[in-house]
Amino acid sequence: MSDASLHPFSSSAVQHPLAVYGWDEGWEAEFTPYAAQGLVPGRVVRVDRGQCDVATPDGVVRADTAFVVPHDPMKVVCTGDWVAVDPEGSDPRYAQTILPRRTAFVRSTSSKRSEGQVLATNIDHIVICVSLAVELDLGRIERFLALAMASSSGDALLRTSADSWASGAQPLVVLTKADLVPDPVTLGHLVQDVETTAPGVQVLTASSHTGEGTDVLGAIVASGTSVLLGVSGAGKSTLANALLGTDAMEVQAIRDVDGKGRHTTTTRNLLVLPGGGVLIDTPGLRGVGLFDAEAGVGQVFSEIEDYAAECRFHDCAHEAEPGCAVLAALESGALPERRLESYRKLLRENQRIVAKTDARLRSEIRRDWRLKSAEGRANYSAKRGGRV
Repeated sequence: MSDASLHPFSSSAVQHPLAVYGWDEGWEAEFTPYAAQGLVPGRVVRVDRGQCDVATPDGVVRADTAFVVPHDPMKVVCTGDWVAVDPEGSDPRYAQTILPRRTAFVRSTSSKRSEGQVLATNIDHIVICVSLAVELDLGRIERFLALAMASSSGDALLRTSADSWASGAQPLVVLTKADLVPDPVTLGHLVQDVETTAPGVQVLTASSHTGEGTDVLGAIVASGTSVLLGVSGAGKSTLANALLGTDAMEVQAIRDVDGKGRHTTTTRNLLVLPGGGVLIDTPGLRGVGLFDAEAGVGQVFSEIEDYAAECRFHDCAHEAEPGCAVLAALESGALPERRLESYRKLLRENQRIVAKTDARLRSEIRRDWRLKSAEGRANYSAKRGGRV
């Protein structure tokens, strides 16, 4: 067998049939050992009941994933994965292995074992869709951003840089259904509120009805892979249709009572955009549990981290300690109380998730709880004049 038949597309990654799906020289290098085995590359465009649709050089094929689905949910084949597939003519065709992931968006499952669920992989942009048809939930935006900023690099879930998003997925917030807020002053205030909630993150307004903002978003997502995230009714599928220039995604009406939508999208689908890039549309998320997102929380609340660096004590808990710069900012009004409470809530939640699999951390949490309980009893006793 000739070298050309082993790897017929090695001459140029740009001219590769999978280039429109994001194939590049890096993926070509990763795939080299599998090409020598006679396998062909493919990108997973949809997963459904143990099988996946894979875009390969000879078209989109259905592949069985039974050989590559272990019990570890973090290693299950996911939309966006690059895989090595049996060559054309094999019956059935199997996705034999997953190439190492560059990034992954992971949330915590409802499992008591603190498992992570991978929602999309090898992504460059995380587009958080927030509907302006209902009142803004800033806490939910902070939660989405904490996970987005903790987007993982590689199968081992190594964190991306805490100082920049250059090596991981770039988050942005899109306020959809902007046509429902006709007053530009009100719309400007809403944008400002989200920008304060998402420091350093680009915030766009868009309307699939009028076309506002879709050209700007289209230019951003034209490079690399983007994933649309949000709750049901956030307008993800409508926005996807606007970017695709066709009604590829089914859209359902939103309930007038509470502005909520039903799950129009039931699977995660990877779609090639006409202007370049690929888009992963996802079902609406009812729950967004944190998963090892301490770095992401710190970046979302970067101003609190900056204040904390000025505290008198390096282990300041920002509760009642003297010289606490965080509490000083709270008292002066520089730091909103809602923001601090959200920061504390997300840190506590993330700590509980991590503690489920970290015995040392569980021990530290119990020790801190015992110390605080003892301090509470001592303070109560002192107030009662030493009587218990």
